[in-house]
Amino acid sequence: MVEERRLAVLRAIVEDYVSTEEPVGSKALVERHGLGVSPATVRNDMAQLEEEGLIHQPHTSAGRIPTDKGYRVFVDRLAGVKPMSSAEKRAISTFLEGAVDVDDTVRRSVRLLSQLTHHVAVVQYPILSNSTVRHVEVVAMTPRRLLVVLILSNGRVEQRLVEVDRDLDDDAVADLRTQVNRAVVGERLTAAADGLAALRAASGEGRDAGPDRGLEPGAATTDAAGVTADVVGVLVDALADHAADQRVVVAGTANLARFGEGIDTVLRPMLEALEEQVVLLKLLGEATTGGGVTVRIGAEGPLEELSGTSVVTTGYGVGPDALATLGIVGPTRMDYPGTMAAVRAVARYMSRILDENG
Repeated sequence: MVEERRLAVLRAIVEDYVSTEEPVGSKALVERHGLGVSPATVRNDMAQLEEEGLIHQPHTSAGRIPTDKGYRVFVDRLAGVKPMSSAEKRAISTFLEGAVDVDDTVRRSVRLLSQLTHHVAVVQYPILSNSTVRHVEVVAMTPRRLLVVLILSNGRVEQRLVEVDRDLDDDAVADLRTQVNRAVVGERLTAAADGLAALRAASGEGRDAGPDRGLEPGAATTDAAGVTADVVGVLVDALADHAADQRVVVAGTANLARFGEGIDTVLRPMLEALEEQVVLLKLLGEATTGGGVTVRIGAEGPLEELSGTSVVTTGYGVGPDALATLGIVGPTRMDYPGTMAAVRAVARYMSRILDENG
């Protein structure tokens, strides 16, 4: 009972400090939170919490504020990520469903996340190497020109043209489409490339062609094996495109002004970090799956110069595997339940949109 009461006192201190940005006293806690005990008892509990390093007194005769350790206990003891309201869900859905492609989805998501949390939002583009091949379409534009469309699970669509020097009938195109899809559908990109290599070898490619055969529109082919080799070459090229794409977009840097006290020591390194893609990727960390939200508080983060911040992240994607990560960076004095809910909600909507548009 005593332990639970002290946790309730810690929770009340965190909530009040996040709300007011002022150190919290025992009398105010009793009045605002109905703890059911006297101010003297609350003072004793606060003394114990301070001894445990969960709160501290910034000034003599002042109230208490949470430490990073206190925030960590608060976050770890949350019953769960609070659900967003129906109005908030509708707003997210309406805003994101207006996106026309992956780029637009990412741009809308990072802007929305910064608006919902009032922090700096960071969204990583879907990583191509983490995605799988959903479908390959081969369409005869003319008897001697094929359009090859590669559709990935992250919503990206790549299109290539292949020129051939003989007419292809519908049966030949359908057979080619079947061969290619059998080799790559459902496979991650590395495995898909291996499947294409096997298909190319089976087609007899290489007997009279150089290593770059078929990678450019207009490559000449003289038989069915050559057509297969050219289409495979184009697909290999498409798979390689953007495979090392590690782009990250940022929104809401103006929210840094909300840091309040200590902004001078946080703002400059924060702005410098936001300019470095490698730093941002490290800040986001590894993508998580299953809707889990990762919270790193203060010095728990990967960058010493940003030890005055907290980072809340989660993964997004289609199926059980996360394609990439999104999250926010803000002061340790933040509304953790609300921020975690917003991060998770935006990730879920992004995943759903990528799935529907894929």
